[in-house]
Amino acid sequence: MIEKDFVTEGLRRTRIDEYLQSELERAGYGGMEVQVTPLGTMVVVYAERPGMVIGRGGKTVRGITQNLKTKFDLENPQVEVKEVDVPELNPKIMAYKIANMLQRGMHFRRVAYTTIRRIMGSGAQGVEVTISGKIRGARSATAKFSDGYIKKCGEPSIRLVKEGFATVQLKPGVLGIYVRIMPPGAVLPDKVDILAPTIEETVIETEETVIETEETVEVEVTEEPLESTEEVELVESEEELEELEESEEEIEETEEVSEVVEESEEEEVSEDVPEETDVVSEEEVSEDVPEETDVVSEEGEVSEDVEAAEETETEPESSEKPEKSE
Repeated sequence: MIEKDFVTEGLRRTRIDEYLQSELERAGYGGMEVQVTPLGTMVVVYAERPGMVIGRGGKTVRGITQNLKTKFDLENPQVEVKEVDVPELNPKIMAYKIANMLQRGMHFRRVAYTTIRRIMGSGAQGVEVTISGKIRGARSATAKFSDGYIKKCGEPSIRLVKEGFATVQLKPGVLGIYVRIMPPGAVLPDKVDILAPTIEETVIETEETVIETEETVEVEVTEEPLESTEEVELVESEEELEELEESEEEIEETEEVSEVVEESEEEEVSEDVPEETDVVSEEEVSEDVPEETDVVSEEGEVSEDVEAAEETETEPESSEKPEKSE
């Protein structure tokens, strides 16, 4: 019957799992998968330390493959070893580590809390550790330690929650360790996502389009003055050149005028120079004259001539003042 085939297949997989767990306990055995293919049966083994599963030169893998073929009647078995990405999220590996710590003599509460802290630190949604047996004395007891959120019943507890079991032999008796972990990627059926209203999104889109159009208009407006500014700069440069040319012409004209003025001044100076020489000659002659009386007479005459000239200048001024008063 079909039911018997399913039962026998399940029993065979359970026996293979127990065999691999006993053989690869030190390698950090984390579970296995059996995949039937047309070429044979593929057995995928997950372990914390794949090197110990393979062995030196593949000796351990070849021995496991031979045992799977002879003891469990698998057709052309092929063993593939994969490393566990996060050992803290694998319940079988963590149960085995708890068993090792208890075997070394550590207190069960300390072991449970340290393990829970490590599992939750790796990102698990929830964890539950159960240690049962003679943990306190002659009587058996059960201690449960949990943290986070974990499903305990219904279809999600079977599909989403991972379970691991290990045993350890102590002096009082055998202890059983049961670890249940809810991984971080588990999505529960009662999870509800609240979506944002679509009206706000449309308003935001319209505002963004308005802002974009304003930016484009500003860019166009800023680009047009640039062209006008360039033209203005060209016109200004031409005007500056014309002004420079005009200033140069004015400077040349002023230089010509100044040269003409200097020439006229030089001519006047040249005319005045002989008179001075004549005066000097007269003074020399007067110095040569031995009689002082003649010199005094000449000075008196000169002073009289100066006074007469001053009087003639004052007379026209006096004649002009009455006319102004009238």
